[in-house]
Parts: sequence; C-alpha cells; structure tokens
Amino acid sequence: MKAFLCREITDDLSGAALEDVPEPVPGEDEVKVAVRAASLNFPDILMCQGKYQFRPELPFIAGMELAGDVVDVGQNVTELKVGDRVCGGTKTGAFAEYACMPASALKLIPARFDFATAASYGAAYLTAYVSLVRRGRLQAGETLLVHGASGGVGMAAIDVGKLMGATVIATSGSPEKLPALSAQGADHVIDLRDGFRDEVKALTGGRGADVIFDPIGGDVFDESTRCIAFDGRLLVVGFMSGRIAEIKTNIPLIKGFSVVGVRAGEYGRQFPDRGRENQDTIWRWAAEGRVRPHIHARLPLSDVKSALDLLLERKAIGKVVIEI
Repeated sequence: MKAFLCREITDDLSGAALEDVPEPVPGEDEVKVAVRAASLNFPDILMCQGKYQFRPELPFIAGMELAGDVVDVGQNVTELKVGDRVCGGTKTGAFAEYACMPASALKLIPARFDFATAASYGAAYLTAYVSLVRRGRLQAGETLLVHGASGGVGMAAIDVGKLMGATVIATSGSPEKLPALSAQGADHVIDLRDGFRDEVKALTGGRGADVIFDPIGGDVFDESTRCIAFDGRLLVVGFMSGRIAEIKTNIPLIKGFSVVGVRAGEYGRQFPDRGRENQDTIWRWAAEGRVRPHIHARLPLSDVKSALDLLLERKAIGKVVIEI
C-alpha cells in the first residue's frame, strides 16, 4: 500500500516521502480501516521535524486523523463490523491507504458528514470544547477572543464560542482571511499585524476579553495579557509562533486573571468520565447539524507534501484534507 513514511527527522520534511509499505494486520482489539480521508494537523509536521512532545520511533507513517470504511476486525471486536463508516484519531498512521486502530478509538460517522468532514472534525472540536467549556468556563454573554482563528482549531473555537452564546472576536495575521472568520460566525475580526489590544479594549468597553484562546504564544500571548478582563481566563493552547511565552506572576495577580493550560486528549485520559462526556457532546452536535467544520482544500495522497506546505506557509483557512 502507499503511505507517507517518515524515515529521517528534518526541518524541511525531506526525510518523509510517499512509499510502498506492507498493509497492516489488525490485532485482536483492533479494526482495519480503508482510509478515505485524512486531515492534517500541525503536530503532523512537528513530529516529522522532531519538535513535538511525542516522538514516534523511526520510521513511522505520519497522520493523526482519518475516516474510512471498516474492512477487517480483530477477534475481540464486537461493536464495529466490516462496512461501517468510521472516523477517529491516532498518534500516527493516518496518511496511508490502510490503517489499524483500536476499536475504542473509532466512532461511526454521522449521516450528515462525508469522509473528509468526519476526518476534520474530532481533534479540532474536541480541543475547542475542552478549552472553552472545561478549562475556560466560557459563559453565555461573555466575550471570547480567538487567536489563530483561521486555522482548523481556531475556526472550531469560533463555532463553539457562538454555540455557547459568547460574543466572538477573531484575529488573523492575514487580512485576506478575515472575511472567512466573519462567515464562520465571528462578531468582530482584527488584523493582528496592527496589534489588537486597543481594539479589543474598545470592543469590550474597556473591560477586555473574558476568555482568550491562544494557540500562537510569543508576542500574541504577551499582548493578550494587556486586554484580558478581571477574572479572565487566558488559555494556552499552543505556541505556533515558535516562542514559548513567559510571564511574571505579579501580572495575573494584579490584573486578576488566570493562565490555563489546555491538553484536550490528556484531559480525557485524566478524567475518563468527563472525557466520554466531551466526546458525546461534540458528536451529538455533529449529528444534530449544530456545527460547521470548515475545509479549505482536499488533495490526493500523492500531493501530501503540498498539503503540508499549506499549513507550513499559513495559507489554509480551516482544515486541509487528504482524500484517498
């Protein structure tokens, strides 16, 4: 089968390429999936660069999210059968024609979703949900500031924020992306290149944002501390800027806000009951048609490097999907 295999850690991803590899065989608790779509996430790039907290053993097949058809099941699997349309997340292995995953990691695809939408949904919306609901305690009527809003997770955060009744301010460093943020539901959009502190203050009557969703870090984090409301929650979701921000502890003390770390997957592992509730909620929203996952581009497996370049060059609005 064809798979995007990383053999060497390199900054320019030259150590990864499409290769022929043996088809996987499912273990007794696993399901073999004929992959129809796989969505890209920034950690896919970071793993191939050796910069992610999880470092798979070389060589490995990249890709964290997939959707497809069940073609085989292990002897202990009873909840899924051949022919089921499923989607799910894994640490590696999605950028391939076939993948084996634990049955517990897969969900049936809602009838409203095609394969590409299903592959794009889980990680982004789980991150947004855990960030805003569990860690950010976002309430109806509050103001949510979403940075990195044109990415897959950022677009999901806009969607979830509006679903929860918040006023959403969305930022982007690319002015041509701002109309897409408004179309996703953002009440106000800001071009990051000119700074955002003063405009956020003006839009909130001088109070600042109640919850700030920050997957960028660096200078964006620093400026966010200057436009957050008293009792606000500054959510540390990532550091796409490349600089991990630091803060003097007297700043949140004096200004009365909290800096809150977000690890959506680990949250579910630490609190399994809540983790199941998180998953049940976001997939119920999907089945009810209450959310709007945004796909920027669909490319074939043969163009996986071009797809990754869309993320590296910050050209994508929403998710990029490989269709197989």
